[in-house]
Amino acid sequence: MKNALNALSALSQQTRMEVFRLLVRAGDDGMLSGEIGEALNVRQNTTSTNLVILLNAGLIRNERQGRTVRYFANFDGIRELLSFLLEDCCGGRPERCGPLLDEIAFAC
Repeated sequence: MKNALNALSALSQQTRMEVFRLLVRAGDDGMLSGEIGEALNVRQNTTSTNLVILLNAGLIRNERQGRTVRYFANFDGIRELLSFLLEDCCGGRPERCGPLLDEIAFAC
C-alpha cells in the first residue's frame, strides 16, 4: 500500500507525469537529465527535483555513465503498481483480470 501511495503521489503533479511518460516512451534508451529538461522545456533544478521524487517512488531508475546519469522508466516498479491496483479487481475472480494483466506485462 505504501509503495502504491508513493507512486501515485509522485504522478499527481503535471511535470512529473510528463517526465514519467517521456521516459516510458524512451524505453531502453532512456534519457539524460538535460535531455529531459530540454524536451519538456523545464529548468534543470526543477527537472532534478522531479527525477528524485520519481526515483524515490520506484517509477524510474538511473544509471551512471561516466560523468553523466541516464534515466529510464522502471518497468518492474510500474508492473508492481499496476498489479497492486488490479489485485482485487473483478469481484474476487482474478481469472477474469488475467488477460488484462498478461497484456500489461507483455507491453512492458
